Amino acid sequence: MDRARPADATAGTDPWLRAQHLLAERLATDAAFTARWHAAHAAEVDLSITRLEQLQAGTEAMAACQLHAMVRVGGISASDLAGFGPAVLGLIDGQQAAEKVWQLHAGNRRAGAEGLRRLLLSIVGDLRVVFILLAVQVARLHRAAGWTDPERRDLAELTVDIHAPLANRLGIWQLKWELEDLAFRYLQPDTYRRIAELLDERRGDREDWIARARSELEAALADAGVVAEVAGRPKHIHSIWRKMQRKGLDFSELYDIRALRVLVADVPNCYAALGITHQLWSFIPGEFDDYIANPKGNHYQSLHTAVIGPDGRALEVQIRTHEMHAHAELGFAAHWRYKEGGASAGASFERKIAWMRQLLESRDETDDDAALLAGFRTDVVEDRVYLLTPKGQVIDLPRAATVLDFAYAIHTDVGHRCRGAKVNARIVPLSFQPASGDRVEILTGKVPEPRRDWLSTQHAVLSTARAREKVRAWFKRIDFEQNVAAGRALFEREVRRLALPAGSLDQLPAQLHLQTIDEVYVALALGDVTATQLARVLHEQVAPRERTSKPVRAPDPSRDALVIEGVGNLMTSLARCCQPLPGDRVAGFITRGRGVSVHREDCAQLGRLRALDPDRVIEVTWGGAHVRQVYEVNIVVRGYDRKGLHKDVANAIAAASVYLVAGNARADPASGEVDMDFALRVSDFGQLSNLLGRILAVPNVIEARRLA
Repeated sequence: MDRARPADATAGTDPWLRAQHLLAERLATDAAFTARWHAAHAAEVDLSITRLEQLQAGTEAMAACQLHAMVRVGGISASDLAGFGPAVLGLIDGQQAAEKVWQLHAGNRRAGAEGLRRLLLSIVGDLRVVFILLAVQVARLHRAAGWTDPERRDLAELTVDIHAPLANRLGIWQLKWELEDLAFRYLQPDTYRRIAELLDERRGDREDWIARARSELEAALADAGVVAEVAGRPKHIHSIWRKMQRKGLDFSELYDIRALRVLVADVPNCYAALGITHQLWSFIPGEFDDYIANPKGNHYQSLHTAVIGPDGRALEVQIRTHEMHAHAELGFAAHWRYKEGGASAGASFERKIAWMRQLLESRDETDDDAALLAGFRTDVVEDRVYLLTPKGQVIDLPRAATVLDFAYAIHTDVGHRCRGAKVNARIVPLSFQPASGDRVEILTGKVPEPRRDWLSTQHAVLSTARAREKVRAWFKRIDFEQNVAAGRALFEREVRRLALPAGSLDQLPAQLHLQTIDEVYVALALGDVTATQLARVLHEQVAPRERTSKPVRAPDPSRDALVIEGVGNLMTSLARCCQPLPGDRVAGFITRGRGVSVHREDCAQLGRLRALDPDRVIEVTWGGAHVRQVYEVNIVVRGYDRKGLHKDVANAIAAASVYLVAGNARADPASGEVDMDFALRVSDFGQLSNLLGRILAVPNVIEARRLA
């Protein structure tokens, strides 16, 4: 087939025809491109397209395969690609991303083939990219016959580590055996030739023989009234060698060079089919395994027997139910783990593999590939990220993990000594969340010095429970008195920065389900009790729910943010002098013409008003609607002045979903410090506490507190 034949430009928008037309145009007008294309890519692309046609991958995949090869040759520009649409461009991007994985493998094969396979699938947004990668690799293996031995070995090692296992796990059998056999031929040429000679027949002859055996068994089962599906496949050279290695057998001792698989409805029919098989052909003693009665460790079930088939040749027959076959093929990758001799790669990864297998199976039942691929992108959401160490090793972590989580995943000591991190050679904060494929470098100090604020949820530098527990364990080893002192300092800082009135320490341990105040301090130091939890408990102490008289109008908690005892239908306003928040203990002062002004109980202005006219002070409590209200509050932020500090603090306010009313900054050139005042609107005390924690995490910020 002439892949470069000019296509009719008016033949619609078929991407494959357009890609052929573009290639033909370049071959006709660019002699340098033509020379490079025929020297290195023409035969490879032609065979790749043939394999994609066999896989029914579609015209978009075929076009993307050819266009990516043209990009590598240097024959097309971005403007040439722009007209092919997002689907084809996405397939090209997927191939380019995969090349980065190939480079990692070439740089350090010991980095971990499993990790690279998982990284590859994590960056594949379209399953057809895998089809293209496998088809191209088959083509390159065929073309490598003319390469040098080191080049062939590098290509074969990449195939064994990445491509063949992917084809196996995804059930793309027609490429799996070809990848394995060709790679085996380059890695162990002498062994390959010896086994090929022992087979003493061509592959086509073996397939013809198996087709004849299948027909005989199908007829015998039908005559006995057993409904069954019989499929045959010849053993390939690589799989023969693996079995010889695994079982320590000589070639002459193998009885499953040729194999048939029988699928029936239920277990009784399995044993009925076994009996019919043994009646049809003589079975080989000692070569029968009942994995139905005695399943394998990975729950694999089947009947395996070896018989003397047509022309006196040995034949293996596997018999199982459709359900057993589905488990072997799709049951969380149990079958491929058994075949590859590997351990579990993680439930998330296995789930993705199983879903991909189901997607491939369903392609035979529908032509709506676009809907299937859209389902893949929405239903299989990768909940892991795959990150690279500077040496190319793949570390997988839960999504939203930070670079500090990455440090602890490498080694506990690396986490303890972490002082900073680079992602793709760029300095990032410890709270940065890298994406799959990012290369992360941890900057360490000489002495392990984890910080207590790493345990704070407000700083968000650790997201994994495993890393947080390692930090807790470090501080638990410190002297008890040091933890008490550190917790007491955290307690006093929280009370001071939120302008909380002093509460009763006697009640505090019981409210936090602890025994003593020292245990409270230790829990604070270790992060078992957060600053927000502590502050809410203190508010509950100083804002008791008291009802001294029955209100004239029963307040509607869904409507009233403030409840005025004994008075109804009065306008209320929050005093600007102290700016009370829900949870603060408050009182009201009846003004002339402006309703009731609500103050914090400890407000100095309220004290002066009470001394002047005590009869106008009334009791006020918070109602049930404050969760939907907003309240103004002033905060002060102090820090060492630097370029962008004010913007970073404003960004922290925005990130906490707090409305910024006004802001003001005053710098002192003599001391190098800057004071910033902000007027904010917050929904409740918890939001304010979280905001102050975020601001304190901004570099150069010394203090952030509520203005009393």
